[in-house]
Amino acid sequence: MSAGKVSFGFTIPQRGVFFDIASWRQMLALAREADKNPLFDSVWVGDSVMAKPRPESIALLGALSSATERVRLGVGCMASFPIRDPIVFAYQWATLDLISNGRMQLAACTGIVAGGVSAKEGGVFGIKDGQRGNRMAENIAICRRLWCEDNVTFTGKYRSFEGVSIMPRPIQQPCPIWIAANPPPNQSEIPLRRVARIADGWMTVQIFPGMLGALWSKLSTYLRDEGKDPATFPNIAYHNINMNPDRNSALDESKRFLDLYYGPVFAPQTIEAWTAAGTPKQCADHLRDLIRDGAKSITLRITSWDQRGQYDRLVNEVLPLVLS
Repeated sequence: MSAGKVSFGFTIPQRGVFFDIASWRQMLALAREADKNPLFDSVWVGDSVMAKPRPESIALLGALSSATERVRLGVGCMASFPIRDPIVFAYQWATLDLISNGRMQLAACTGIVAGGVSAKEGGVFGIKDGQRGNRMAENIAICRRLWCEDNVTFTGKYRSFEGVSIMPRPIQQPCPIWIAANPPPNQSEIPLRRVARIADGWMTVQIFPGMLGALWSKLSTYLRDEGKDPATFPNIAYHNINMNPDRNSALDESKRFLDLYYGPVFAPQTIEAWTAAGTPKQCADHLRDLIRDGAKSITLRITSWDQRGQYDRLVNEVLPLVLS
């Protein structure tokens, strides 16, 4: 794929308000900057209720819908989607699409976190980790119907109801629902076939070298099995970036950042695979590798305490190199 055809998003690290990366006001200012810059076509926030607590995504997207005018606004990924009430969520998301003038981009995921963290979160709602994949699929089906039908009657494994209508409806018809999935390649068939069967697009991460390419190759096969064309099926890589003349220093800061953000769960090799790090040229080369492996879009989170300075370097020094 040509680098000239790739698009870029900007990810706001909202959990960073807990450890002084930036205030929400500062993050909102960067979102406004991204909205004004044609290099970006989307702005993303993260999501979790209790597994990885952070300022709540729906509320933040409401603020972003008023602070921006052009970019698409997304959750990458909506880890709480399987535990949310699908009727209330459909109502909230439709309202966001209304007030943003049709700019919402949902990337749902199972939200499963190792170490029992998501199991503890789900337990509050009576939801086991093993149910999350099927609940996600069922909630997607419910949202799709509520967003375009009146008096919906639904009978599912987890939710059943009669005669439900919501207003407003999303401006986007159909309103897109992507799925975020990054399974180990040897355990990827079930989640990737689900993406191919019911999703409008795919979000993933690269946490070891070649992961994105391997998963995209498998997903492309499953898309063809569903009668869909991989060439027109959208995807996005959720990735990190840290610019520093010393690449090792960039990776060290990224590890400190991600250890605080998620807990110390990522090995240095994972940080290296998941982060474009070093000089502008080194960062651009890394992003070009993702594009070569199949990424059609990349949303970038700055893994540095210097959010403003690194943002300026990203738009002035790195992305022009990628697109040249």
